[in-house]
Amino acid sequence: MRDYLRRLTGQARNEATDRHLAYVLTFVAGAANAGGFLAVRQYTSHMSGIVSMVADSAALGEIEFVLAGIGAFASFVAGAAVSAILVNWGKRHSHQSVYAFPIVVEALLLLCFGVLGSNLSQHEWLFIPATVALLCFIMGLQNAVITKLSNARIRTTHVTGMTTDMGIELGKLFYWNTVRDDIGKPLVRADRAKLKVHSSLIFLFFAGGILGAVGFRLTGYSATIVLAAFLFGIAVMPLFDDVKQPLKKR
Repeated sequence: MRDYLRRLTGQARNEATDRHLAYVLTFVAGAANAGGFLAVRQYTSHMSGIVSMVADSAALGEIEFVLAGIGAFASFVAGAAVSAILVNWGKRHSHQSVYAFPIVVEALLLLCFGVLGSNLSQHEWLFIPATVALLCFIMGLQNAVITKLSNARIRTTHVTGMTTDMGIELGKLFYWNTVRDDIGKPLVRADRAKLKVHSSLIFLFFAGGILGAVGFRLTGYSATIVLAAFLFGIAVMPLFDDVKQPLKKR
C-alpha cells in the first residue's frame, strides 16, 4: 500500500498512476463542487458559467454580480498559478512530493471551507463571497496539478472537456469505414482506452457529486473533514520521504 501511495502522488509518473490520481481527484472535485453548491448556491468547478454570468450581469448593469464573478474567476486562476509555482519549485528541488504538496494544500483549504461554514454561515455578506473564492481557488489548484502531471491530457474539474473528448471517440467508434472510401487511407479507429478514461472520469465526478451532496446534507460542513483526510492520506508518503531524506544525509 505504501509503495502504491508513493507512485500515486510521487514524482515518478506513468500513465497508470496519472489515470488513478485523476480518478481520485475527479471524485473529490465532484464532492466539493456539490457540497459547495448546497452551501452557497453556486457551482465553482467550471469557469464557463462564471464568465457567462459576468457577461450577462455586465449587460444588465448588475455591478455586484460582475464583481463577484470576476473575483471567482481570479480565484480560480490564482489557484492554478499557485499550483504551477508549487509543482515547478518541487521539480527544481527534486522533491518526491512535487505533486503531493499541492494536494496537501488542497486538503488544508477544504478544512478552511469547513471552518468558514461552521463560524461564518450566519453572516452571508462575508461567508458567500469568501466561500466562493476559496472553492474556486481549490478547483483551480487541483485542476492545474493533474494538467501539469498529465501534460494536459486529463482534467478533473472540467466535465465539458471530458464530455467533448468522449463524444469524439464515440464518433470514431461508430464511424463506418467503407472499402471504397478507405483505399490507401488510414482507417478511422476509436481510442478505446481514452474513451474508457473519460467515461470513468465523468461517472466519478457524478458519483462524487452525489456523495458530497448527501454527506453535506447529513453532516453539514463536517463532511469536508472526510475529503481533507482522504486527500492527505494519498499524499502523505511522498511528503514523508522528503522529510526523511535530509535526515539520512546528516
